[in-house]
Amino acid sequence: MSGATAARERLARSYTAARRHPWVLGKLGDWVIWFGPYSPAQLVVIGGGAVLLINTFAWWSWLGPVPVVLWLVAAWAVRGAKIGGVSPSTAVLGLVQLLSQPPAGRVAGRAARDVRPRLLTGSFVIEPPRAVAASAPAVSGGVASARHSGPASGLSQLLGGAGPVAPSSVGGS
Repeated sequence: MSGATAARERLARSYTAARRHPWVLGKLGDWVIWFGPYSPAQLVVIGGGAVLLINTFAWWSWLGPVPVVLWLVAAWAVRGAKIGGVSPSTAVLGLVQLLSQPPAGRVAGRAARDVRPRLLTGSFVIEPPRAVAASAPAVSGGVASARHSGPASGLSQLLGGAGPVAPSSVGGS
């Protein structure tokens, strides 16, 4: 590489809006609230923990400051919490959306539904085989060849060429 090309080497960086402006609360310009800024997960732990500690004071008051210290440590511990690579609030929102989906999914934006069951009715008729033309050549064994002038199914060809089964041949000797 020549000296002129090395001096003109380009460097490109791309930052998403989340990197430029992370979603934190408690930072406004250069002013930051005490021990902040706080992530939404930290605010949930701080708010929910405060309500829980106030309502259950009679249960834990004999422990002294231990529950309050544990509450503050929990708020500090969730500062960078990730569930599957996303923030806990996004993960909970995704779970709520998953549970609110219809069980069969969606088709063209609408809930997919199974087709209502319907009673299918119909009938069929079994007709006797057509008579074989007298001019048909005989096949050895006494069975006439099943030649028809039009298309016929294999079953009608079999039934058309065979005569009735004799009762003596059905039962054995």
